[in-house]
Amino acid sequence: MLKEKSKATLAARVISTLFVPPSLLIIIFTFFAFYYEQSFINKMTVLAVSYIFGFISPTIMFFYFRKKGKIIDLDASVKEERTVPYFIAVLTFIVGWIILVFFKVNIVTSSFWFCYISNTLIVIFINKHWKISAHALGVAGPLGAITFSIGPKGLFFLALLLMVGWSRIELKRHTLAQVIAGSVLGFTLTYFQMSLIISNFK
Repeated sequence: MLKEKSKATLAARVISTLFVPPSLLIIIFTFFAFYYEQSFINKMTVLAVSYIFGFISPTIMFFYFRKKGKIIDLDASVKEERTVPYFIAVLTFIVGWIILVFFKVNIVTSSFWFCYISNTLIVIFINKHWKISAHALGVAGPLGAITFSIGPKGLFFLALLLMVGWSRIELKRHTLAQVIAGSVLGFTLTYFQMSLIISNFK
């Protein structure tokens, strides 16, 4: 029984580490770069912005805060430790969004990037009172974006959301309620905002 438990915990740790929010961000924006962008420059812009501002910057920031002792573990288990990194992430997302708008990338691409700004601001507010699952939200947001873009076929991400949600509960980093809240909020906020932005800019 103990051996089975340790295997489950190891699997949960692997899933939780592989599918941190920045990982899903670069997957979706790589897809958007080749699916929506017509010019080579715009493809490269989307790829560069997503990798620099969506993956490399938050990764460097996380390990910097870990080294300084401002984040105690890989899961940033203490919710108060998340506030400053979240605010820094918002600033980097804003810079990335300005670049995407400047290069006039596809509205679907720029609207989804905008969701990272607004969703993170909402998470900052919630995090003051309750530790919502950023992992679940980080999968559910891309699930909302890909479902909005290609329809029901995008729901294959649902399996990944279930896996990530399970991993956070198995590792005792979040409750079921926190995972469900992150999932519902990530999907609905992203889908609604993209619908609203795109319908107003067509």
